[in-house]
Amino acid sequence: MTTNALTQLLEKMSTGSETALARLMTLVERDGREVGAILEAIAPQLGKAFTIGITGPPGAGKSSVVDCLAALMRKTGKTVGVVAIDPSSPFSGGALLGDRIRMSQHYLDKGVFIRSMATRGSHGGLARATKDVIKLLDASGRDYVMVETVGVGQTELDVMGTTDTVIVILVPEAGDGVQVMKAGLMEIADIFVVNKADRDGAQRMLTELNLMLELKYSGRSPSESAQPQWKIPVLAAQAVNNIGMTELFQAIESHQRFLLETGDLDRRRKARRREELLSRVEYEVRRRLTAKASTDPTLTQLIEAVSEGKVDPHTASAQILESSVLRTGG
Repeated sequence: MTTNALTQLLEKMSTGSETALARLMTLVERDGREVGAILEAIAPQLGKAFTIGITGPPGAGKSSVVDCLAALMRKTGKTVGVVAIDPSSPFSGGALLGDRIRMSQHYLDKGVFIRSMATRGSHGGLARATKDVIKLLDASGRDYVMVETVGVGQTELDVMGTTDTVIVILVPEAGDGVQVMKAGLMEIADIFVVNKADRDGAQRMLTELNLMLELKYSGRSPSESAQPQWKIPVLAAQAVNNIGMTELFQAIESHQRFLLETGDLDRRRKARRREELLSRVEYEVRRRLTAKASTDPTLTQLIEAVSEGKVDPHTASAQILESSVLRTGG
């Protein structure tokens, strides 16, 4: 794409064109040469949207929660962006859009923009381009951006490095699975929601979660206890019946205020930007190395030697990093 065409797309997005926004998202998903120019151009407009991660096991009702929250946000006059991360289709590699049907009420609302993205093998439940798509929604003027993840258990941890508030949704059927997840999902939540709370076992799960949080608070050191601490709410809900959703939205607003008042929002975002830089460098090194391996006989031989156990990975990686191979790797 020419520089002039890209500039026109960015200008159209800034004036509210959803078509231009969608086109720019497609470009960043493809990770082409235009990505750097796009991100550089929108950088001055970033940081205004408040981002919310919705995560939890499959079948927890995440799409229903997103649907209800979007409606509540629109009632307050706020604009909304939704990034729905779907499992990749085993046939086309595209996103499976079945769950998105539940959010169909918003498709004709210009104040809500919904984008489905396929994981395409990305680990952690989040598509690799998710961060860039969030930035585009931010730059387009959205007040809230919600990210709904695939729901694949502990590998959802990277949602913490993508959004300002993380909501973990569980269902009574999870049962003893909460104990297994506490080292993963349990550690990233800013808000817990026990959805489908009309089912058997809901009260038990609510009690267990509250007890686990009490243990977490009691285990804090004196220095940690002296700092302002967010008390993680545990909410009961029935999203399909729109029960408990107002309370959830109020909890999100409370957490947003807490982050702003304590300075944690700025600290979290700075940490995320640092981590994003390191992740991007890691990805680029891997990409260049893979591309170079197909044309460089010496590198191919070294990789083969490692695979056969003749050279250890530590020694081989040191050789690669000290060589000039990555400087010319495309």
